[in-house]
Amino acid sequence: MKTIKYAVAAIALSTLSFGAFAAQSINLAEAQNLNKVGVVSADGASTLDGLEAKLADKAEAAGAKAYSITSANTNGKMSGTAVIYK
Repeated sequence: MKTIKYAVAAIALSTLSFGAFAAQSINLAEAQNLNKVGVVSADGASTLDGLEAKLADKAEAAGAKAYSITSANTNGKMSGTAVIYK
């Protein structure tokens, strides 16, 4: 019984810590207090949500803690860019 409690606690904590490292979408006013570390781009999305997800994944892969989408284009498949911050 004790083992089950520890296993459940470990799963809950690992789930919380995994979500804590994901890059967060922020607006330009919130970005004023952070350090810009680069730009990411993505293409081939079919929806705005899909484009945002691709940009968020790239920001997270680059080690950013936040990103701000700066452009989105809809010529056929969607593409866009985002500034990333640490």
